[in-house]
Amino acid sequence: MTAISYPVAVVTGASSGIGEATARTLAAQGYHVVVGARRLDRLEKLASDIGGTALSLDVTDEDSVAAFVAALSRVDVLVNNAGGAKGLAPVAEADLDDWRWMWETNVLGTLRITKALLPKLIDSRNGLIVTITSVAALEGYDNGAGYTSAKHAQALLHRTLRGELLGKPVRLTEIAPGAVETEFSLVRFEGDAERAAKVYEGIDPLVAADIAEIIGFVASRPAHVNLDQIVVRPRDQATAGRFARRTT
Repeated sequence: MTAISYPVAVVTGASSGIGEATARTLAAQGYHVVVGARRLDRLEKLASDIGGTALSLDVTDEDSVAAFVAALSRVDVLVNNAGGAKGLAPVAEADLDDWRWMWETNVLGTLRITKALLPKLIDSRNGLIVTITSVAALEGYDNGAGYTSAKHAQALLHRTLRGELLGKPVRLTEIAPGAVETEFSLVRFEGDAERAAKVYEGIDPLVAADIAEIIGFVASRPAHVNLDQIVVRPRDQATAGRFARRTT
């Protein structure tokens, strides 16, 4: 990637959902957006649409992260969006492979890409790290310990970094969404579309564009303004597991 004179935003997990919507929002705000994910075919179409750059990225793989970072000459904004959930089992029936995947993706994945890009973010003199956690980073719920524990850990990584970078020209914002209708539940339930649809049944969930709009607002704040944490839920959701569902 050749040197770019205007701001560069990196969005992980950008092949769909919040990541894709965020890439489109930041591109419209004047950023050159570098989109990273494993599904390169989707990324290339997105990059073509927004005039950005598509690079293969698997945040669970050290070599993939190293190759991704090596291709970047400048980074002003990092949006840690890659993550996800697998399964909805009680602790007594926990699938350790599902837990490992969630911790590798949400926690260590965020650590790998953030650690690798910190020097470039600091060098930008006005860096911004946005980490997409979840209301699951604030509370637990039955059958969700694998995901909620991973999201708590990811959030504490981000919040700790806020203090460690105090005095450096980098802002950090955590965005903790509630129910957002994306491919999230489809991944959680291994492609079971019927089960995924029931998660949002009877409510008006958030959509990816709602979160992307908030990220765009955060990125447009002056350098001295740090929005530490933003929690956003649909009106029909009070807690991670409490919804006002309408019957048809």
